[in-house]
Amino acid sequence: MKIEMPGDMDPELLQSMRSAELDRAIELIQAGKLRKFWRVPGDHGNVTIWEADSLEDFHADITSLTLHPWMRPEITNLIDHPSTKAYEERVGPYPTI
Repeated sequence: MKIEMPGDMDPELLQSMRSAELDRAIELIQAGKLRKFWRVPGDHGNVTIWEADSLEDFHADITSLTLHPWMRPEITNLIDHPSTKAYEERVGPYPTI
């Protein structure tokens, strides 16, 4: 996901928005929706693993973020791989990330 903030944004407003963004991210992490994310070196973007029951739920979660208006997400939907089910049947719960 790329984040393209206006270059002329007031620094105090930007800091306030980033603080609110962190607060909301913590809520989403604790709710098990924002599973893991990484910073892209040399960029303001990130790669994120989300968990949602539906695209509508994901939309509600991502649009609840303060910086959403400046985000340019690339979304790839995923489904379980057959090997995951086979692993769980043989070994038990699949390791989480």
